[in-house]
Amino acid sequence: MEDEIRINGTLVWYYTFCPREAWLMSRQMTPDEDDENVVIGRFLHENRQPRGRKEVEVGHSKLDVVRRDSGTLVVTEVKKSRHSLKGARMQVLFYLIELRKRGIEAEGELVVPEERKVERVVLTQEDRVKIEQTVEELRALLRRATPPPPKRIPACKRCAYGEYCWA
Repeated sequence: MEDEIRINGTLVWYYTFCPREAWLMSRQMTPDEDDENVVIGRFLHENRQPRGRKEVEVGHSKLDVVRRDSGTLVVTEVKKSRHSLKGARMQVLFYLIELRKRGIEAEGELVVPEERKVERVVLTQEDRVKIEQTVEELRALLRRATPPPPKRIPACKRCAYGEYCWA
């Protein structure tokens, strides 16, 4: 079963604010494709990469943008708002750890184009411990046969999985 649990950066991101959503996503349960946030996210995904650059796959994850800046490899994650930055930071840290496991040193950055916000992300020992703990918690969650019960949180207002929880 352990080999079947595929952790990726997106699951880490969702897990940080809604374990139920991470569980649903891990089972390929599709959110409401017409949800405004899904549409915006799809648009950002399709239009955020500089011309000629494509996603880079590392393990089970797809990194949005990878570039060199003054000799340093930089992994960039683009989000539509600052509301998701805590989880996005965890997502980028997960990517940095995955790269380091493969012998590649990198830094990260979070970009929120609408707010002209750019945040640098550097992996520390404390971050590494936090990510490893989060990944173990996520693995335990994904081993479960059923999702955790729904719990109302602020993100529910913007969630495309609402029908799975509140219908």
